[in-house]
Amino acid sequence: MRVLVAGLIGGILMFLWGAVAHLALGLGNVGIRAPANENAVLSSLHEGLGEKAGVYILPWLDPSQMNDPAQKLAYSTKSIRSPYAWVVYMPQGEDLTQMGRQLPRQWASDTLAALMLAFVMAFAGLSFGRRIGIAAAVAIYAWLNTMVPYWNWYRFPLDFVQAALIEQLIGWLIAGAAMAWWLGRCERRLAR
Repeated sequence: MRVLVAGLIGGILMFLWGAVAHLALGLGNVGIRAPANENAVLSSLHEGLGEKAGVYILPWLDPSQMNDPAQKLAYSTKSIRSPYAWVVYMPQGEDLTQMGRQLPRQWASDTLAALMLAFVMAFAGLSFGRRIGIAAAVAIYAWLNTMVPYWNWYRFPLDFVQAALIEQLIGWLIAGAAMAWWLGRCERRLAR
């Protein structure tokens, strides 16, 4: 039960920190730019990408063509001369100001992650400081394992990736401190 409560505390704090980080501090918008001509780009998306939602990388080389020297050379030449884009595409669109589905999913994701962290922290049997160290290590691990590859392979802007590190590290330090306090409090009470 103590791990479950610690996970719920951590999930709530991480969710609240995410709101502060995005809405008040703007960390979620670092590296994201407004298009020079949004209407021109939007009008060309249906024609260029079709009707199938997904992630599109431009210019594109089908992995099955990587062993074809002519296709690879053509792609290499095109990729040097062309802009690069990584596009998350939804042909039907969606009102992004309506967050009724996204908020509960984010809270659930934060809470499940906090439960995983609480489980590790509880069974490590360490001091308050070391449990916070585990929270920091987990945040950095997750960032190194997800955001750095996005920067490396998909050319995400460096400032976007750095802001994600700040958001995750601070958030998990806050949530981790509360979780470590709760777990330590419960252990002291059980030891009596």
